[in-house]
Amino acid sequence: MSGVTTFAGYNPVNAHILVVDDELSMREFLSILLEREGYTAASAASAEAALKMLEGQSFDLVISDVNMPGLDGIGLLERIKKHSPDTAVLMITAFSTTEQAVEAMKFGAYDYIAKPFKVEEIKLLVKNALEKQRLVRENTLLKIQIKDRNSCNGLIGKSRKMLDIFALIEKVATSTATVLICGESGTGKELVAKAIHCNSERRNKPFVAVNCGAIPETLMESEFFGHAKGAFTGAVSERTGLFEQANGGTLFLDEIGEVPLLLQAKLLRVIQEREIRRVGGGETRRVDVRIVTATNRDLEQQVKDGTFREDLYYRLNVVQLTLPALRERPEDIPLLIEHFHEKHTGSSSNHEIISHDALEFLWNYQFPGNVRELENIIERSVALGARQITLDMLPQHVLRFHRSQERFDQIEIPNEGMNLDLFLDSIEKKYLLKALEKSGGVKKRAADLLGMTFRSFRYKLSKHGMEDD
Repeated sequence: MSGVTTFAGYNPVNAHILVVDDELSMREFLSILLEREGYTAASAASAEAALKMLEGQSFDLVISDVNMPGLDGIGLLERIKKHSPDTAVLMITAFSTTEQAVEAMKFGAYDYIAKPFKVEEIKLLVKNALEKQRLVRENTLLKIQIKDRNSCNGLIGKSRKMLDIFALIEKVATSTATVLICGESGTGKELVAKAIHCNSERRNKPFVAVNCGAIPETLMESEFFGHAKGAFTGAVSERTGLFEQANGGTLFLDEIGEVPLLLQAKLLRVIQEREIRRVGGGETRRVDVRIVTATNRDLEQQVKDGTFREDLYYRLNVVQLTLPALRERPEDIPLLIEHFHEKHTGSSSNHEIISHDALEFLWNYQFPGNVRELENIIERSVALGARQITLDMLPQHVLRFHRSQERFDQIEIPNEGMNLDLFLDSIEKKYLLKALEKSGGVKKRAADLLGMTFRSFRYKLSKHGMEDD
């Protein structure tokens, strides 16, 4: 990779391996062996326990015994390959038979080894299985980037988490299922929605994106479904809504958690019936739209709180895709720096874009604004005409944030205890006031400074008794 340096201490993310065996001694032996080889190992005493672990996290490789009480290793292999076909599976048994080997390979096992086995043999099998899996994932990434280089190449990453995202995009793109994209602000949710659209059969039809949090509640129904002439004051002509604009293509509803309850019911009906009625209009119109939504909120909690309909949540959450925060994939930072530098200069660089110290600082920085914040940092350096980004050129808010994090690392809890809720409320109130001060009292700008929607900002002001409407 040209133009980007790396620094001492940088290591690629270790492969995550799950060992499944009902014998404690075998689990402990394999876990110790794998960790000595530099891998991250976890273990489960049964196939059922392994499946629960696989629901909550991803593994690069599963090493499973065949003969176990309850669900056996072949059954586990079959379920893994059904839900996560890219995960490599290595089967182990003390009762080696040709029939078991054939059955394991038929269901997609990488290989099959009999007990007792040589240590060097299992080490080589693990290495080869992981190498094959890496090649499969890199091939998936290349296919996604090559399919439509002009409009779907904004997703950048080589980390295990991003390669998992790329593989999932390719799978869901060819389906008609609704997709819910979760993740913090700035992680690239709209880019993922565009990638799903561009890799689908709808790629030549419209992709319509809207931020639900930016539409006033009084206009939201009209924006979604359109309105007839004279439907309300100011409706001087007929208007086509977002669903009709996206007909045949994809409608991306960002910040779906901001949609009010009354409109949620109407949105659910449209998804179920695939027809809309304009505000003030009598006739219904058929629409063929794929719905992709996104949120940085906890929709499950909103369902519990009664602010989001449970039936709509399950309609939208057929496939959930959760984007990692940038701080969770720092190995992608050098690649992103090069990409954004080329984007904002219009050409690739033949010199080091960023100094060793600055890159190390960004590697350890928490990036509350995620990828969007990193792009702003690179764009700023280009605007300033910097030949190389050095530590002293990083924005002051980045340096201050780092210092404030150091202070938080040093906090202590008083011996007599404390009220955490009151403490956090006081900090939140201070930041709300500071944002209002910095924005000159303009609430929309203050909300943007804190990375939240205008509606959420007003709610927090009201919670602290600061709303003056």
